[in-house]
Amino acid sequence: MTTPSTFRADVLAGKRILITGGGTGLGKELARHFVAHGASVHICGRREAVLAQTVAELRAAAQHGGSAEHHVCDVREAEQIEGMVERIWAGGPLTGLVNNAAANFISPSIDISPRGFAAVRSTVMDGALFSTLACGRRWIAQGLPGSVVSMLVTWVWTGSAYVLPSTMAKTAVHAMTMSLAVEWGKHNIRVNAVAPGPFPTESAWEKLAPIPKANVGAASADEVPMGRFGRMPELCNLLTFLQADGCEYLTGQNIAIDGGHHLAAPSTFAALGKLTVEDWAEAKALVRGRAEQEKQQRNVG
Repeated sequence: MTTPSTFRADVLAGKRILITGGGTGLGKELARHFVAHGASVHICGRREAVLAQTVAELRAAAQHGGSAEHHVCDVREAEQIEGMVERIWAGGPLTGLVNNAAANFISPSIDISPRGFAAVRSTVMDGALFSTLACGRRWIAQGLPGSVVSMLVTWVWTGSAYVLPSTMAKTAVHAMTMSLAVEWGKHNIRVNAVAPGPFPTESAWEKLAPIPKANVGAASADEVPMGRFGRMPELCNLLTFLQADGCEYLTGQNIAIDGGHHLAAPSTFAALGKLTVEDWAEAKALVRGRAEQEKQQRNVG
């Protein structure tokens, strides 16, 4: 079943949008949708080869004047973000930002190391803050409107067991969204967020549902009232609405798009409490194995 676009074909023509973490997963699909509707899209990430391949695909999908460029940037580093945004601005100001870069892993909270926590916090919270401020400062200085959309989770309202670093970091970005919506409203800068439910993507799905026996939470459609996972065009349509003209009065909101999951089910990963110590060991081994395989593939490429 396909999901039709609810917008005219060139609805994003003239828009210039930066998507952090846009080389894979949700960010890549959003970028594909944006360029197909006329936007000039910039994506960033740490892996040059992945970004270059994605941009080649995006350019092939571009319509109505849409285009794609990539930038190697570690969003954990404020200086790298500042340099990237300055280079982008030299070709014209951005009109929108999507804070999509993320990191996450499942683990009993007592096993979380300072390094593991920092890896998630620096990507999710620091990256969103640095990117938002880099764009916001320029919009304000030049008297330009702007639209920031951060990719969050429904856990900001409910909390979630077994993904504590992500829960804490995403909740901080939720607070940033509400705070800056008030502070920057007078500058016509909208700051919103989206909380997707289960939209399967390979890179994230394997880490959050690493073993078949853990067919719970994010890996199960049984607890979603609509009885299915989300379809990517549905998410893309919502993000398009938030980056297009016509909803300038909407700001400070976090919009759930999850088929009613967070209203009907326990927190996303609560059922992982059923796993044994042996199950957790198996899950960690599988995740490490996949990470090592990805590393070797990158080295070969």
